[in-house]
Amino acid sequence: MRTTTGANRFFSKALRNLAIAGLVTAGAVASLNIAAQAQEQLTLKIGSEGAYPPYNFVKADGSVAGFEIDIANALCEELKAKCEIIVQDWDGMIPALQSGKLDAVISSMSITPARKEQVDFSNKYYNPAAAIAVPKDSDVKGTTKEDLAGKTIGVQSSTIHAVFSEHEYTDSTITPYGSVDEARMDMVSGRVDAVNDNIVSLIDWLKTPEGECCKLVGPVKPNLEIHGPGVGVAIKKGREELVEKFNTAILAIRDNGKYKEINDKYFDFDIYGE
Repeated sequence: MRTTTGANRFFSKALRNLAIAGLVTAGAVASLNIAAQAQEQLTLKIGSEGAYPPYNFVKADGSVAGFEIDIANALCEELKAKCEIIVQDWDGMIPALQSGKLDAVISSMSITPARKEQVDFSNKYYNPAAAIAVPKDSDVKGTTKEDLAGKTIGVQSSTIHAVFSEHEYTDSTITPYGSVDEARMDMVSGRVDAVNDNIVSLIDWLKTPEGECCKLVGPVKPNLEIHGPGVGVAIKKGREELVEKFNTAILAIRDNGKYKEINDKYFDFDIYGE
């Protein structure tokens, strides 16, 4: 009996030690998991031109704001990602993605076949229409090739508006600019006869003191091969998992009402489109 009792005591002590060791190990594993999760938090550098109101613009205090900045922040919140918005010249967006300087671009980059050869895209997060603006005293009545024959059209280089103008307005002179603001200012000063740009951006500009000189003559008839199905998040090729994360996040903010909240802050219609 003493031998049995002693054995029981031995095994009981051993079990207690194992239990204690198990608790310590579980705690250590939990701590390691928490640390690993903190280290693995998704961090993203997101490019924005910061010069395309109301979609993206730099405020007087140097911060970046606009519809797309709010969308970017909402997507990052949905992804539980730590994001940094980096202002980047438009012409350098795709090279910055390809080099790894940026992880994503949320800056009114339309999904087009030509761009899809260089970068990948999420599903669209809005679908813009293009339009033509002219001075108020212009004799231009519409947006067809015939309406603009002989005219000089200002466009921002490396945009769908530049590509469309070169393709469609073959009887016009197409003048590219580094930014749409430069094209608009040259229209104000009479150096170009018209500007082809995103309709919402043009309407927004026409409401400013600088835009009082001019008017909208109408939207252009879209060319799906050039204009594409809408604007998406541009991502470096080979990061399919990140593309899917953004697709899921876009769907989530559409479903939970966050997209509408942001949309209604800037527009009185659904910018998402059909």
